[in-house]
Formats: sequence, structure tokens, C-alpha cells
Amino acid sequence: MSARADGGGAGGDVAVLGTGMHAWGKWGRSFVEYGVAAARAALADAGVDWRDVGAVVGADTVRGGYPGYVAGATFARALGWQGARVMSVYAACASGAQAIAAARAQILAGLADVVLVVGADAAPKGFFAPAGGERPDDPDWLRFRVLGATNPAYFGLLARRRMAVHGETPEDFALVKVKNAAAGALNPYARYRRPVTAAEVAASPVVADPLRLLDICATSDGAAALVLASMAYARRHGVADPVRVRAVSTVTPVYPRTVPDLPDIATDSAVGAAPAPCSFRESIARAAYEEAGIGPEELSLAEVYDLSTALELQWYEDLGLCGEGEGARLVREGVTALGGRVPVNVSGGLASFGEAVPAQALAQVCELTRQLRGTAGARQVPGARVGIAVNQGLFGHGGGVLVVR
Repeated sequence: MSARADGGGAGGDVAVLGTGMHAWGKWGRSFVEYGVAAARAALADAGVDWRDVGAVVGADTVRGGYPGYVAGATFARALGWQGARVMSVYAACASGAQAIAAARAQILAGLADVVLVVGADAAPKGFFAPAGGERPDDPDWLRFRVLGATNPAYFGLLARRRMAVHGETPEDFALVKVKNAAAGALNPYARYRRPVTAAEVAASPVVADPLRLLDICATSDGAAALVLASMAYARRHGVADPVRVRAVSTVTPVYPRTVPDLPDIATDSAVGAAPAPCSFRESIARAAYEEAGIGPEELSLAEVYDLSTALELQWYEDLGLCGEGEGARLVREGVTALGGRVPVNVSGGLASFGEAVPAQALAQVCELTRQLRGTAGARQVPGARVGIAVNQGLFGHGGGVLVVR
């Protein structure tokens, strides 16, 4: 039977049949080249012929001209027109997660049995500047234009807040980089593949006080792809116990906490209203847990969007791995390192990869899949059964993907 559309999903689960990546770096080539390489690797890993793919979902890049805005069709064309449905999504750093959500929805609706999801980027040098023209109703645009708060400055404000409220220190932040660099040194797809010491972090140039160069992720070229399928197709394909996407969270903020950590620059007032029940990042994880019927205590590992070292500590709390203000304790005690109770960013994270915006959430799920398959080599988390990947994008985009085996 064709892989176009016979449905047959088991509940809300879809199978991850294949993963593929193009190594991160600054290669100076088209995002299309990177994405096609990742797609072909994912198809080969899945043992699926391109002609049997029923749909392609592309995570858009705003830096690739028109082809970047219609990434689904761009990748379908590059792989060879064969009649597949196409869809393109953009959600900044959450683009990959939303692409997975779109693919999963098509599978569960019976529109396709096999969906290829691809994200790729060719990033500029330095930090990302605002794209898309003037947007005075966008709090993130206002952050750039009115405050002059580029992404590194934004990360520095969060770090300063954690220091003031929780008593954390630059030394605590440096331990996150040390941990992630140690894992990234074991990952052949990572851009930076050498261990780093806390002394090296402290000696690197200040970018946005208190954060130094090695506290902040780079911008990178890179690509990642997944082959997702219905559970029925996986069984017919001879895969009885695949890694499964159990939940995808794409929630938006709850008023009045509409801009994480900097509510007062929002265009709607944060004054005179009761606080939201949880932060935006916490709500991303909570929605994934609730959909999956799984709690943070069941996690084997997590991949989080460590745009800065301080932000990774915040994610520990938002994921429910510890209480508020306890993130630094976890990294000091080795809880989130390889060999710890709940390893975080065993891929090496953005600290080791840099940011290739539409690809990173997909790369996170690639890592979780390999971990749950038991094929992660020297980075393997023993007995991994449940993993979560979380991201936060501009303008209220969030993404959380929970995978199980």
C-alpha cells in the first residue's frame, strides 16, 4: 500500500523512523544543500524511498530569500517532484517544533502515512538582527529598536536577574558551558568539539555583562530532518517498537506575562492584573506533560534551547527538574551532566552547535531519538525511555516535543 494516506495511528503517537543531520559550522553554502543532505540521511536511516513520502513540511528560514519562505516546496523540488503535499511553517526558534506538530497532525488525520520534516539555515556572522521590516506591535522588535537590546543584551538581562533574585554567579553560568562542551566534544555533528574549562569561560571577552563570549551561543549553518510515520506504517515497515512522538506543545503566553522576563516592554499592560499561573517557558513544558500524561520525574533526559548559559538554568526550573532558584544547584551537583540523574543537552546544545534557527528543534529530536534507540555512542544515557525538547521563539511562539519508547 502507498505511504500516502491510510492513517492507522495509535492514539496520538507517531513513529520517528529516521533522523538525519548536516554538520553545523560556517560552510558558506545554500541552506537548500544542507537541508537536502539531512533529508537524504533521514530517509536512508528510515529505509524509506523518497517516492513513498506523502508530505513534506519545511521549517522556514528568513535568510534564504523566497525559497526560504516556502521551505517545504523548496526541499520537495530539490529532492525531485513526486506529488507530495507540502507545507512551510515559521516560528523563529520554535519553527522545527511547529513543523513536527504539522507533520504529526497530517499523519493522525490520515492525510499521509509518511512525512518528511526538514529545517536548514545559513546564518550571518554575529548576532541576529531584526528581519521583516518595522513591526511596532511586536514586543521583540521593540526590544531591538526602542531599548537597543539585541539578543545578547536580552540574555544578559536575564542573567543579571537570576544573580539578583537567586544569588547565582558567573561561575555558576560557566559550569553550564563546561558541561555542554564536554558533551559536544563527543558529537560529530557539533561545530565546536573540544572541552572547555571554567577558566577559559572567565577569560573570554565580556559581551553583555555578566555574560562572556563562551556563555552565549554562536550563529551557525546546519540542518536536521526527521521521517515521521503512522504507527501502522511503522509496523508494516518492520519496526515493532519505534521511538514515538507522544506530545507536541505549541502554546502561546498567558496574559499578563506576555513577554518572558521583560513584561514591561509589551504593548499591553502588565499592571493591574494577577500574575499568570506560570511563566511562558514553564507553560510550554506543562502542556507537553499534560498531553503525554507524563511528569518531569519520568524524564530520562532533556534538550533545551541554551541561547545562553543562564537561560539553561532557567529551563531546569521551567521543566520542573527543580524548584525556583535551584537551577545552579543542579549543575553544581552534576545532576544535568552525562552520568547525572537527568542529563540536559547531551548533544552539546547550542553551546556546541550554534544556532541554525529552523533546524535546531529538529536536531534536538534527532538527539532524543538516538538516545532512546540506544545508538548515541559515547554520549549514551543508559536506559533512556523518555525525553523532552523545548524551545522559545519570537512573538509568543513556543515549542515542546516529548518522545518516548
